[in-house]
Amino acid sequence: MASATLSPALAKGAKSPRGVPRWVWALPPVAVLALVFLYPLALVVQQSFTTDAGVVSTEPYADVFASEAFREALTTTVLLAVGATVGCLVLGFVLALIIAFVPFPGGKAVAKFIDVFLSFPSFLITLALLFVYGTVGMANGVWTDLTGAAEGPFHFLTTPWGVLLAEITYFTPFVMRPLLAAFSQLDTAQLEVASSLGARTGRIVRQVILPESLPALAAGGSLVLVMCLNEFGIVLFTGAKGVTTLPMLVYSKAILESDYTAACVVAVINVLISVGLYSLYRVVSRRVGA
Repeated sequence: MASATLSPALAKGAKSPRGVPRWVWALPPVAVLALVFLYPLALVVQQSFTTDAGVVSTEPYADVFASEAFREALTTTVLLAVGATVGCLVLGFVLALIIAFVPFPGGKAVAKFIDVFLSFPSFLITLALLFVYGTVGMANGVWTDLTGAAEGPFHFLTTPWGVLLAEITYFTPFVMRPLLAAFSQLDTAQLEVASSLGARTGRIVRQVILPESLPALAAGGSLVLVMCLNEFGIVLFTGAKGVTTLPMLVYSKAILESDYTAACVVAVINVLISVGLYSLYRVVSRRVGA
């Protein structure tokens, strides 16, 4: 009876079992969040509206929007993010199909490795690609040894195509993980019935597997798109000097040019885009049940 009389009181949020109001327990985490995250973010937003003369104005935003460097960085960021997302969706879907439906030795180990791969830092994958396809990497070394040429033909890592390859390589497992979870819940009876009726593999994939995996594809694709928009390490480690994304533009303005107001403006714009896309990801994930 004591617990029955206590529960309504707790449900109303009046006091905890020790007699302390519930909102008091929320103060420490809220204070830490405000100090560590909200206060620095507020400073960035404030700086983005402050001119060199110390006047609060929207002029810094007008200057950034009018600059060609910002428009190029925004275009490059969007194109790379969309291209990497499409590549991850296609490659992730194919690899997930093979792991889930094609029996082969070590299949379960590969599926578990996908979970481990998600914890890898992005620069590690880029560094591995540099060892293979870099200017002095293995591929160019083999080419020069076989042909006697002064240098190898592989120089694409310092181009947008190299950044795109690195992002697809790194972010594909983020698409595969929800797909493998969706495939594990797929009713195998549907596949058996379709196969018994004479449906070929391609038709089964298109008409049975693909429709069931669309929510997982949407959730994984939304997450990859958000992460690609904010990716900094891959672009930096590839050494692609001609590739300037929004995060790289923030770094350039703040560190190289000491233009902190412009850097804060670009950072705020990047945050707004990311929050909007993350909200979309959460809506999709909620509908999927992820």
